[in-house]
Amino acid sequence: MKLDDIRRDYQRQQLQRKDLAEDPILQFERWFDVAKLAELSTDPTAMVVATSGADGRVSQRVVLLKEYDQRGFVFYTNLQSRKARQLSENQQCSAHFAWLPLEQQISIEGQVEFLSDAENAAYFHSRPRASQVAAWASQQSQTISDRAHLDAQYKAREDEFASHDEIPLPPFWGGIRIKPSYIEFWQGRASRLHDRFSYQRQQDGWTLQRLQP
Repeated sequence: MKLDDIRRDYQRQQLQRKDLAEDPILQFERWFDVAKLAELSTDPTAMVVATSGADGRVSQRVVLLKEYDQRGFVFYTNLQSRKARQLSENQQCSAHFAWLPLEQQISIEGQVEFLSDAENAAYFHSRPRASQVAAWASQQSQTISDRAHLDAQYKAREDEFASHDEIPLPPFWGGIRIKPSYIEFWQGRASRLHDRFSYQRQQDGWTLQRLQP
């Protein structure tokens, strides 16, 4: 089969204006709850985050959503990583959820803020101990000679914290919140005539509009 012959039609469901909540965070919650119950083959919390630094170069990667509310969408990372450094230079960010078995996508655009030490510590200490050690062991985005060197770094940190009841929060690790100004919901439809609705933040709330596919 040729690459341009790989296609499918989307006929699972439709999305109408009357079905949408006036608040996009509530609408996200509705779809997210369905995605969790659907037991997708991919993690429903996985989102692609795109960032761009002062040099204008754009990069993207998959991170895991760990919290959301009216303030925005939170993920955690090494604050010396490429994405965190770019977000320190340019606070504009976008995120994308692709729940393809449900024929649904959600796009989010907004400005980021870095979480407080108290917020970071609360989440860090809820993680499995091995993940806490790994946060100390990996200098994220930095080059390394081989896997054995990485494993050695982990073992050294594991030994260092062996007598600690609680592993301290790394000063270079924390959370980032995307504060949305734009959220789009996409539902696949037949003949590529997909349903798309955008929420644009205004001073007094959100403006909801249907978009052409």
